[in-house]
Amino acid sequence: MITITKELNTYLPLLLERQQALVLAIVKNILHIDTQEKRISVEQYNTEIELALKEVKQGKSLSHDEVVIQSKKWLKRK
Repeated sequence: MITITKELNTYLPLLLERQQALVLAIVKNILHIDTQEKRISVEQYNTEIELALKEVKQGKSLSHDEVVIQSKKWLKRK
């Protein structure tokens, strides 16, 4: 943990102010998610897995190539 802290202290000052603000926003977002996140039961987990497998069997999924094509479209929007 000390190494990570040292690296953060080394790199953060090198960022522009707007980049530092972005890093801060990300950290705050992570902390917010962690405090709101609730663990699900094993039963709920298994139910979600079963539903996902059922969707895959029904063809409700994308191939790797389809995901690559779709992600390239997302990147073009920026």
